[in-house]
Amino acid sequence: MGRLTTSLCGIGLDNPVIPASGTFGFGYEFAQWYDINCLGTFSFKGTTKDPRFGNPTPRIAECPAGMINAVGLQNPGVDKVIAEELPKLKEVFRKPVMANVSGFSAEDYAYTCEKLDREEQVGWLEVNISCPNVHGGGMSFGTDPKAAAEVTAAVKKVTAKPVIMKLSPNVTDITAIAKACEDAGADGVSLINTLQGMRIDLRTRKPVIRNVMGGVSGPAVFPVALRMVWQVSRAVKIPVVGMGGVTTAEDVLEMMMAGACAVEVGAANLADPCACKRIIEDLPAAMDKYGIKTLEELGGK
Repeated sequence: MGRLTTSLCGIGLDNPVIPASGTFGFGYEFAQWYDINCLGTFSFKGTTKDPRFGNPTPRIAECPAGMINAVGLQNPGVDKVIAEELPKLKEVFRKPVMANVSGFSAEDYAYTCEKLDREEQVGWLEVNISCPNVHGGGMSFGTDPKAAAEVTAAVKKVTAKPVIMKLSPNVTDITAIAKACEDAGADGVSLINTLQGMRIDLRTRKPVIRNVMGGVSGPAVFPVALRMVWQVSRAVKIPVVGMGGVTTAEDVLEMMMAGACAVEVGAANLADPCACKRIIEDLPAAMDKYGIKTLEELGGK
């Protein structure tokens, strides 16, 4: 076991750094920049039962210390992901990958997860019940414990691989959602997805984002994310994946001290395609600075 090794739902990782869904495509796009096998794993682009064009543009805008987006789960649909995207990924990535799944009903989620569960390269299913940028789905399941439990149970009935429920921060008590997912059979939870926000263009007097509201991410949300990871990790017994504004090796260590066993990196990938590679390379020195011999000693708590 190396200094950086950890495990997620029983599957070993060379390190805890995981590019977050929506910020790393299907992985092979980033292989032109570096060998992506240096990653612990990554969560590929959010996939739905049917193809989605996404929201109208403009759907991305900069914010102080971050960004706001309302992409709207643009993806080719699960059949094309399996037929076209995963074979391309297999050429450049030899580790298990995390499949990120979204839907508009419990049946939608179950259908897509069941198909991806059969794929050899898929190691985990990250079920997104927290997308704030889709009307009539996504976050609506992640803001109600009963709905979150319903989706969790539906997916668990048709899958054998670890199911990680991705939680929304746009709730009063995120621990209630996490515990509902755990009680329904979830193998882990990941958090946080983006916070709802908006900007107004003072010249046009209209919202900057065509969707009006979007998801805020980047360094500005890190303290909120860290607080929620701390709370959830103490409320459930299943593994917690932390994310939200992570940009440095020190941020990864903070997340793990708060209770995460692995850490996803999102918006940083859009500003610097090599962000995750840099963070992994910086981790040993950051650990030395704070007297951490191995990440295992942090114990996910």
